[in-house]
Amino acid sequence: LELKPGLILDQLHVIVEYTHAVLFALEELDLVALAIRGPQRLEEDMPFRIRMDDPETRAALLNEHQPQRIADVWSKESAAQLLRSLLNDQVSVLLKGVKSWMWVPLTVKGRVIGGIGIAHAEPDTFTTHQANLALTMANQAAITMVNAQLYEQAQAAATLQERQRLAQNLHDAVNQSLFSAGLIAEVLPRLWDKNPAEGRQSLEDLRRLTRGALAEMRALLAELRPEVLIDSDLGDLLRQLGNAFTGRTNIPVVVTVVGQGDLPPDVQVAFYRLCQEAFNNIAKHARAAQVAVHLEHAAAAVELFIRDDGQGFKPEQIPSGHYGLAMMHERAEDAGLELSVASRPDHGTEIAIRWAAKVE
Repeated sequence: LELKPGLILDQLHVIVEYTHAVLFALEELDLVALAIRGPQRLEEDMPFRIRMDDPETRAALLNEHQPQRIADVWSKESAAQLLRSLLNDQVSVLLKGVKSWMWVPLTVKGRVIGGIGIAHAEPDTFTTHQANLALTMANQAAITMVNAQLYEQAQAAATLQERQRLAQNLHDAVNQSLFSAGLIAEVLPRLWDKNPAEGRQSLEDLRRLTRGALAEMRALLAELRPEVLIDSDLGDLLRQLGNAFTGRTNIPVVVTVVGQGDLPPDVQVAFYRLCQEAFNNIAKHARAAQVAVHLEHAAAAVELFIRDDGQGFKPEQIPSGHYGLAMMHERAEDAGLELSVASRPDHGTEIAIRWAAKVE
């Protein structure tokens, strides 16, 4: 999935001896050199770019997707003259000391995406058999190039989707919290003059909103900088999640931590993500009035309990379309954690997560 154009040329040299070779990618009307093998001076002159404005020139060079051999690039042969006209100015260095030339197009499903130029100091060097071998390898290289391009596009799309998700979270949580806090701050002086008791309650609401917004911002920064989830103390991360949850839902969260210790990075991230998902499920389904989180470090194990006093449910009768618990079980299993869920209607829910160090 990672394109290594130089490696393609190295492998080509195993089956076709050459003085130098260049791998080109077709970018609109330009052939752009991705890699070159040969004398050091050629590699220093990279990158090479060949402009192909004329449709007839492109058609002649692509040669109906078949290899094209030129016995002597300095001859009067039409193909040799075309090559010299293309390899002019800076690119003319590719013809220095060269006699034989072979062009092999890179084609995928009838579409040319580039080509390989192969040169030799001796005239009439390349054979039909070598041309066929080079074309076979070029076809495989073309598929590799397309796959690498698709993978890069998929990564870019995933990055954009993640940015959009973070922007949405920023708008939904932080922006709304700060907007509400701004309204409270604006009316608080007048409210305090009229009714100090209500003013104190509004002041507490203001504190909760700003604290939750700050926690949400820290959580979003942790999403942008994943190393924060590894380098920070797990107890602090859980308190941050709890504060953000309270600011978002107005449901108080009490976080208690017993003991301390370091966890493997993947285990710590798994604990964080599982608690994050548990909070999301509570906000969506539990109708809870309060939540308690208890983290306990033992000698060679860590346990995390997340309890809410909500409406509960029957674990064996989870409605279709509710995938939160299933995803939590999968994430826990992938990280080597044990996860269990205890719940009854009208009696809340408790999620227990346990990790034990392997004894060698």
